[in-house]
Amino acid sequence: MQTSFAPERLTDPDLRESNDILRRCVHCGFCTATCPTFVLLGDELDSPRGRIYLIKDMLESGGPATEPVVRHVDRCLSCLSCMTTCPSGVNYMHLVDHARRHIEETYRRPWPERLLRRLLGSVLPYPRRFRLALAGAGLGRRAVGLLPGQGTMVRRLRAMLALAPQHLPSAGDSARPQVHPAQGQRRGRVALLTGCAQTVLSPSINEATIRLLTRMGIEVVVSAGQGCCGALNHHMGQHDPAMAHARANIEAWMREIEGEGLDAVVINASGCGTTVKDYGFMFRAESGPWPERAATVAGLARDISEVLVQFGYAPTRPAPGLTVAYHAACSLQHGQKVTAAPKQLLARAGFTVREPAEAHLCCGSAGTYNLMQPEIASRLGARKRAQLEKTGAVLVASGNIGCLTQLGGGGLPVVHTVELLDWMAGGPCPSACSSAGTVNGTA
Repeated sequence: MQTSFAPERLTDPDLRESNDILRRCVHCGFCTATCPTFVLLGDELDSPRGRIYLIKDMLESGGPATEPVVRHVDRCLSCLSCMTTCPSGVNYMHLVDHARRHIEETYRRPWPERLLRRLLGSVLPYPRRFRLALAGAGLGRRAVGLLPGQGTMVRRLRAMLALAPQHLPSAGDSARPQVHPAQGQRRGRVALLTGCAQTVLSPSINEATIRLLTRMGIEVVVSAGQGCCGALNHHMGQHDPAMAHARANIEAWMREIEGEGLDAVVINASGCGTTVKDYGFMFRAESGPWPERAATVAGLARDISEVLVQFGYAPTRPAPGLTVAYHAACSLQHGQKVTAAPKQLLARAGFTVREPAEAHLCCGSAGTYNLMQPEIASRLGARKRAQLEKTGAVLVASGNIGCLTQLGGGGLPVVHTVELLDWMAGGPCPSACSSAGTVNGTA
């Protein structure tokens, strides 16, 4: 693709990077076949190729974003399926992230939308605030039910409240800064990103991760100062808050690296993993030691499935005789290119693993997408649940809290992959399995 940026504008590192990305696109259109929004809506401007044209024109002009550009970029899930498909190596992730930052800085949204985005960006990344917000969801459901009309904001509020769990699990102790010692001889030492929304919605995921790793002889450190990875703010174009979250994590983990050392930074929410693995790029133009420190942390970031393969996961219980539908989170299969490890581990644990048709298509979660674009997200979620049910499985396994939330609440029970692996290696039976009556005496 030809571009026409003035040379002096290309001194800006973000514009220079986006220019290089744009010039790699050859308009082939392979990306349209695997883009969820194009598959659903059939609009060229809701395909990666169409959005690339819009972003190119916006960035070349240097002016404020326009409503049509914002509308079509907002509809992008950032599922990154297009990057898996692209034969030219177009880094759409970095391009759309730059576009979202430009939109946030130049476009004035209607005030209810500005308020909602600020609310999401200032509540979801903070577990205590998020827990308080969810505690009031019952009152919110009653209040929204009294609101008249079907306006955009009313639909979004209803979507948010529909996703809120009826009962919150207790907070537990897994997110508290501490060291979980290895059982037996120590084989490794890792830091665990406990995250933000996941610690509130499903603390059992971190608990299973810690149990499983320590049982395998791996010391697990929950570092003081670590928290949200920054992805939620980053993908809404909220640059400064995203960088602040990332900076705090880098500082926390560098203390461990420079102290006793780390074999990995373990992440069990794949949406977070994609962002942490990109810290080196995010900090590339920062001054001082930040680029090197960020690159060091990014180089140690691993999905939990990668770490379990590295250290030789092995089950200790008999095969459960269960068929599991594996839902590959977009951030894992497209963002991190981790595709085989989770399925291999589930098979090693004794599960029969099946994949749904259209396994490459997003379920519609995509961070805050199912809150901001509930109609499209709902259609994608229903489509994905129908494909999962056709596998004949009795439950669904996935490696991302957003997908588990999106796919839960109807149809097959859903559970994090690591909880199943922990169960087969001596941990407790996940509640999703027992409530569905799938346990065959192996708990």
